Amino acid sequence: MDRPVLKEIFGIAFLAALFFISGCDKQTAHETGVLEGVISIGPLCPVEKIPPDPGCLPTAETYKAYPVGVWTSNGSRKIAQINPALDGSFSTELAPGNYLVLLEKEQNNIGGSNLPAGVSIISGGTTLLNINIDTGIR
Repeated sequence: MDRPVLKEIFGIAFLAALFFISGCDKQTAHETGVLEGVISIGPLCPVEKIPPDPGCLPTAETYKAYPVGVWTSNGSRKIAQINPALDGSFSTELAPGNYLVLLEKEQNNIGGSNLPAGVSIISGGTTLLNINIDTGIR
């Protein structure tokens, strides 16, 4: 075989491999689902006002003080940490399956939350979970 034919065969093989790999990426993207929602933490001041006092709004440090994690359904292994934006919204990609969402801080029987919560993630779908954490401040 001469050189131009080999280059053509190599080029076709390369394009076929590239096409195959890009097809696999699209398939992988649908093998996950999304857990999304909003974390609400409050009250942060003894007296809530409308409109809220800017000093009483959650900050990045507030969300770090109330860490929320995604665990296996039996709670034996942590899968992901939820890191919300400043408005409390979050979005986390997970493999399909059942999970347990836990507040990883003791509440000391003051305040409370709607956690732990079981969630089911389906391939290519979005599961909504809004989390409410009562700080107990009154």
